[in-house]
Amino acid sequence: MTPQKDTRRAGAAAPAPPPAVRLARVSKAFGRPGAGAPVLDGIDLDVAPGEFVTLVGASGCGKSTLLNLVAGLDMPDSGTIEVPGPRPALMFQDHALFPWLTAGGNVELALRLAGVPRERRRAEAERLLGLVRLGGAHGKRVHELSGGMRQRVALARALAQGAGVLLMDEPFAALDAITRDVLHDELTRIWAERGLTVLFVTHNVSEAVRLGGRVVLLSSRPGRIAREWSVDLPQPRRAESAGVTALSCEITEHLRGEIRRHVVQH
Repeated sequence: MTPQKDTRRAGAAAPAPPPAVRLARVSKAFGRPGAGAPVLDGIDLDVAPGEFVTLVGASGCGKSTLLNLVAGLDMPDSGTIEVPGPRPALMFQDHALFPWLTAGGNVELALRLAGVPRERRRAEAERLLGLVRLGGAHGKRVHELSGGMRQRVALARALAQGAGVLLMDEPFAALDAITRDVLHDELTRIWAERGLTVLFVTHNVSEAVRLGGRVVLLSSRPGRIAREWSVDLPQPRRAESAGVTALSCEITEHLRGEIRRHVVQH
């Protein structure tokens, strides 16, 4: 189920827009220069505007490092990264909300940093909280919110940054299965409504298939792109559906092969 290029032409079709994210021959190592441990090696990846790409791979293969590089939190040792437009918004597994602020206050802080005038922040924060199904939660403190609600606030805060690219590093991994399932639906809805470009890291292959339009498998360290799959299944999807289950099994077998190869080599 590898991606197939459509070579059909329909008259004078408009050229494709430039990628929202482009990585060209990106490599990264940690440790002393020239003697560090390679984490990523020669990554080439284009993410189209409005595309939802999920990254899977064994622990330590460099998925989070790749996100940090795209976010500008670190620099590659070689290669180039291009992200036209505003700086991407980054959402972590830990909600990282400020506990001394309310839900709305956390969102308003992001709006202030994005340059939104003071008189507009309250209404915009309430609008974004409504978008993530937290209408009326503006005045609630972080300790009053469930884990799922905190991640919704974190998503609203990420959206408040006004970025067209959303980077998500296992944002639902710590949640129970039912809450995670609900948030999958919410994220899919928001992605479609706002036309976001999403790069989503997960250890959960089923989650990757349920959410992504394309699944990218990274090899074990050093991380290289081992294989890609197009997910030709309509949204919204269910994790237990036959199509998601079948593709998840196929990807999992390739992931196991990468893990076994890494174990044998080391």
